[in-house]
Formats: sequence, structure tokens, C-alpha cells
Amino acid sequence: MAAHTIELPKTGFALEIDGRLKAEFSTKAGAEQGAVELKRRFPMLQIRIYDASLKTRDDVAAR
Repeated sequence: MAAHTIELPKTGFALEIDGRLKAEFSTKAGAEQGAVELKRRFPMLQIRIYDASLKTRDDVAAR
């Protein structure tokens, strides 16, 4: 069975949850809002925001 590979987005932002890309957003504010909401509901998850233009990941801390 072949492994499913997910490509990193070329534009916008994406949520990375426990090492897997789950959702894409066109704005950083939208990605942050989604990440904070998930982190509040599931604090045990490791959530990062991937910035496609800079090719960086930022950890999201519980607020």
C-alpha cells in the first residue's frame, strides 16, 4: 500500500496538527483563530501554523 503524501501549500497558511496538515487558510488571522480554538478544545495537541510564503512553522500556545 502506497503512503499518501500531502503537499505543502504554495500560498497562504495551513494548520499542522501533530505533524499532519489538516486545514488551509488564506489569511494568517484566520489560521490563528482556528488554531487557538482547536488548542482550547484539545490542549494536548501540537498545533503549528505553516506560512507558505516564508516556509516557516510557528507553534501555537494555549491562551
